[in-house]
Amino acid sequence: MAEELFDAPIPGMSLTHELGARPWQQPSQFPTVDEAIEYYMASMTSEEFMEQLIDVLEMGVPVTTIANSMQLSSVMEGKHTVDVGMLVVPLLMELIMMLGDSAGIEYETGVQNPDRNKARDSQLAKYAMEYQRTLDEVDTKEMVAEETEDEQPTGLMARRK
Repeated sequence: MAEELFDAPIPGMSLTHELGARPWQQPSQFPTVDEAIEYYMASMTSEEFMEQLIDVLEMGVPVTTIANSMQLSSVMEGKHTVDVGMLVVPLLMELIMMLGDSAGIEYETGVQNPDRNKARDSQLAKYAMEYQRTLDEVDTKEMVAEETEDEQPTGLMARRK
């Protein structure tokens, strides 16, 4: 077990590679949005890609997740930069939805927020704290009033009336 602890990477080890050794540290293959769109159009029109995409959409994976994964992997491969990838995501989503529509698949876009009308845990906690404060104030005031009315000292050192 002690050997496993010493076999872990050293903190900062990822920063020791030579500058430019990683694909994302090189100039991108497709520096403009137009070139990146052409790259995606060419790769998305293959029969193999369409079959895999249809399978993934049928599993219920949202379109936004697929598009973000595609652009992130392309950034890591050095195909384009992060900013170009973010500009291409809406087009990727449209292409994926178009392919899903042409295959007659019902898919989840991932754009709508299913929790829009639900109360968040933070809101519930806030309301619970406000309610508890109100209860504490009421109980404290009533208890003080009851104690002052009914309070008669007892014991050895109590004064007699």
